[in-house]
Amino acid sequence: MVATARRIIEEEGVAALSMRRVAKELGSTPMALYHYVRDKDELLMLTLSGASDTFPRPELPEDPRERLLAVAVHMHDILARVPWVLDVLALGELTDKNALWMVEEIIDCAIACGLSPARSVRAYRTIWCYVYADLVFRRAAERRAERHVESPPSTRYFPEMISEDDAATLPRLTAIKDRWREYAADYRVAEELDAIIEGLLRHEPRTG
Repeated sequence: MVATARRIIEEEGVAALSMRRVAKELGSTPMALYHYVRDKDELLMLTLSGASDTFPRPELPEDPRERLLAVAVHMHDILARVPWVLDVLALGELTDKNALWMVEEIIDCAIACGLSPARSVRAYRTIWCYVYADLVFRRAAERRAERHVESPPSTRYFPEMISEDDAATLPRLTAIKDRWREYAADYRVAEELDAIIEGLLRHEPRTG
């Protein structure tokens, strides 16, 4: 049942998953599935459970600053290899408990670097938002590229939509539009996460 649910999510997305669909795939009935799981959320939890265990924990450096970066990069790398997890996580508070060691490490390292517990939670949230958004953007770009191979777009997208006529209102973008893709391609996740972490650790703690 769990394997079937995971296959549906991987192939068609989480929106395609339902108890009725899983039952049909298994040649059963939705009511029969409720003997094993309470609802769709529990089934989703089971699909997540152990996903992180398929990837061994990396050896982490002792220095908390370096350790924080290593865990953040590891989190990004794992999710990049199981992108279907992003669809499940987007639903809300569902998560794989076995993956919470990464959250624990990030909070612990942030505190060891001098942040308060409250500030450490916000730092984790910032790192997570970057990781999640970067992977969602990459996934969307890959899907768009696949569609364009099958059917070339008739609409001009950014940065091709910018022309010399835009120089007055968009001078910087007009100047670099021809090299935008070159600049954007020279993008290293570890370096960007390092810059984010540096800013978080230097951030003046707010009061209240």
